[in-house]
Formats: sequence, C-alpha cells, structure tokens
Amino acid sequence: MKGKNIKVIVSGGGTGGHIFPAVSIANAIKAQHPDAEILFVGALGRMEMQRVPDAGYKIIGLPIQGFSRKNMFKNIAVLFKIWKSQRMAKKIIKDFQPDVAVGVGGYASGPLLNQAAKMGVPTLIQEQNSYAGVTNKLLAKKARKICVAYDGMERFFPADKIIKTGNPVRQNLVDANISREQAAKDLGLDPQKKTILVIGGSLGARTVNESILQHLDDIRNADGVQIMWQHGKFYSEEIRQALAKEDEVKNLKATDFIAGMDKAYACADLVVSRAGASSISELCLLRKPSILVPSPNVAEDHQTKNALALSTKGAAILVKDAEARETLVSTALQTVNDPEKLQSLAENAGKLAYHDSANVIAQEVWKLANE
Repeated sequence: MKGKNIKVIVSGGGTGGHIFPAVSIANAIKAQHPDAEILFVGALGRMEMQRVPDAGYKIIGLPIQGFSRKNMFKNIAVLFKIWKSQRMAKKIIKDFQPDVAVGVGGYASGPLLNQAAKMGVPTLIQEQNSYAGVTNKLLAKKARKICVAYDGMERFFPADKIIKTGNPVRQNLVDANISREQAAKDLGLDPQKKTILVIGGSLGARTVNESILQHLDDIRNADGVQIMWQHGKFYSEEIRQALAKEDEVKNLKATDFIAGMDKAYACADLVVSRAGASSISELCLLRKPSILVPSPNVAEDHQTKNALALSTKGAAILVKDAEARETLVSTALQTVNDPEKLQSLAENAGKLAYHDSANVIAQEVWKLANE
C-alpha cells in the first residue's frame, strides 16, 4: 500500500499486559510503512515510561491515575488528574496532528482517545480480555473499529465495529528458533528432566509463590521433574530468606526475573501462570500446556473469565486462587507426568491461537488513516 506518511498515536498502559501489544502494533505499522510517525502516550510513573523508549519510541506521560475503590477521598485528586490529563491530551493532539489514535486499554488511554474522538481523529481500540475493561467500554461509543481476541464481545461493544484479530504477542517469542536441549542448558537446567515453568509476572504473584513454598518437600521428592520459578522482584528478599531456612531443593531454580522468556518457554513441558490476556495469547500461540491461576485482584474478575475461555475448551487447567496453596503443586506434578494430558492441552491451545494479530491491526489502522 503506497500513500501518505501516516501519523499514529498509541495510548494505554499501566501493566506489561497493555505495553507488549502496544509495542507489537507499533512495530507492525513501522514494518508495513517505514515512514509512519508514531507517538506513545502513557501514564506517568508507570512501566510504559521505561519500556516504550527501550523499544525505540517516544512517549509522553499523563498524570492520570485509576480510581481507588477503597479510599473515596483519594478520588478527589484523581478527578483533578483526569481533568489535567484531558487538557494535556488535547494539546498533544493539536501539536502532533495524528491521522489515527489507537487505544490498547488501561486508564492511560482514556483521556487521549476521548479527546481524539472529540477532535475528529478516527480511533481504534484493542480489547485484550474476554471481559471488556471500563475504559474501553466508555471509548467504544465513539471508536470506529474495535479489535478483540474472544468470541461474544458484542455483549460489550457494537457488533458492526468488532473485528476479531486476537492479541499481538512479543515477536521474539514467535521468532525464537532454539531447541529444548539448548534452551535448558542456557538456563542451567537439566535437558533430561520434565520442566515446569512457573511465572508470576514482573512483580510476582503472592498466591503462586506461597503455593510453591508450602510444598517444597513434594517438589524435592518429584523424580525426573524440575521447576523454574520466576517469583517476581517484589517477593525476592522474602523468598530468599524462606529458602535459606530449608534444606536445598536441587530441582527448583528460583529467580526474580527471566530475561530469556523465549528459552524458558522452549524448555517448558508445562507452564503455571496468571491468566492475563497477553500470557494466554502467548501460551496458545506457542501451544504450551498450562495451569492458569487467575488473579482475584483485577477489575471485574476478568482473569477468571479469560481462564474459563480456555479451560472449558480443554486448552488449559484452571486452579482457583483460593485453592492454589493446597492443590497447585500436586496438580502440576501430576499433569507434567501425564503425556496424553499434555498433548491434548497443547493441541487445544493451538486451536485458539491467532498468528498475525499485530499485522491485521496495523492494516486496520492504515485503512482508518486513509479514509
């Protein structure tokens, strides 16, 4: 497609789950149209302010915050920050003159997309979860296109605007060309052993971490199995101290962060994870058998709904957060030793994968910019 240089604003963030898809979409736009100008708008003090420049894009931060459900007085300050963010968003749009604005969800995208729609800039929103977020539900009324990853989203959005694209994932995971043996060696694991990868997200997941700590004996006695456990930066010190008091668990490798997630996935026979939309999309695309432990601390309990979208189709095993401390480790050890179960989970997960999400969304952005 030849045409004018397009200018795109990509807005959203607050968590890795919003940032990875945003960067993937931007990369796809640049790959299709190298002259496109892309500007990110995020929330000051949040993860995107570092991750986006690391990916090579300029970002402007708004002083936006989410509403507090616990402290109503805090919300007076939040209302002021929303008003200030709306004014800043208006100025950003005037200065940058975008052809299209893309929102990837999270409260950071609210002010920018709201102002863009008011100022006549076409908007596209991407909803990653099976249960739509509050910000996207509000923005949908004025959006031209809504890209989704799950069936049944017309419960939340006008059906004529919906395009089912799936969620963009980190490209390096898809492009990874490394053998299981090599990946295991690089990570200091035994290529001969069955491997369970436990991931708690960048900050960690308390319930998942406690489930591991309470069953160290079961792990120690699990013949032919090893666990790679990413417990998150937030719990690092606590876990280091807890493990120091115990006898060594030789088949448990604990780390706060995994730099080479491509290698970690490559050598994993089974993955234990929270049920964020990005994680689920990666697991399906890589055809990884998984046990999902939905976080109960998210809006509208959307992680449980994400996990159910897989578990009801035999594409993952769901373990409730409240039951994880008791059953997670035994379920994982039993599953990793059941080749037939692993095979059927992998096949069913693969059926739910979308292979070209970022490119499809980038094409929709281009169409809107040229309308």
